Amino acid sequence: MADRTGTRSTRTVVIIGLGRFGGQIADSMLRMGFDVLGVDSSPAVVQQWADRLTYVVQADSTDTEALRQLGLRDFQRVVVGIGSDVEASVLTVLSLAEIGVTEVWAKAVSGKHGKILRSVGARHVIYPEAAMGDRVAHLITSKMLDFIEFDDGFSIAETRLPSGTAGRRLGETDLRSRYGVTVIGVKIPGERFTYADGDTELREGALLIVSGTTEQVQRFAAAT
Repeated sequence: MADRTGTRSTRTVVIIGLGRFGGQIADSMLRMGFDVLGVDSSPAVVQQWADRLTYVVQADSTDTEALRQLGLRDFQRVVVGIGSDVEASVLTVLSLAEIGVTEVWAKAVSGKHGKILRSVGARHVIYPEAAMGDRVAHLITSKMLDFIEFDDGFSIAETRLPSGTAGRRLGETDLRSRYGVTVIGVKIPGERFTYADGDTELREGALLIVSGTTEQVQRFAAAT
């Protein structure tokens, strides 16, 4: 996991806590071609991941010296997937900060938990349950096929074509002036995704990727 200069590879991610959340990230990172160094306090969990990860070790992540001995300071990305044990989560982030790790992503189970994580050194705080709950709620109550909302109220969604637009070119429609959204791309079933411009033909059955404020995107989806 070190390159020719002896520094840790930028293609390696450390994941502390290999439960459901950490395990899902580990699987995704492996599929993306990254090396994954896993750390967990449970011998059973370590054994479960032994044949799947690049390297996995049993360790108490709240122990600053243990993290130092693992050389975690040398890694550019560390994910703390511990959520159910808030004390262990906070102490792990604090220990990482104490050994000099700056790029820490940490799972939070509540707003207060997230504030504490930030105060002790987590640069990125993730609220997976809240984010998934919001996403599913939007999908259930709208015609959107997929939906991502960012912290500043900006959203990206996948929708069907609004009525009356099939067969026209994007530049011939008034979608932006009517709804305020920007059509980023078009996906025809069975074909590859293409970025949209004014000459893009809106063919029957096409799916649109649009961006805008959450309110604009919801209003646009309601017209499909």
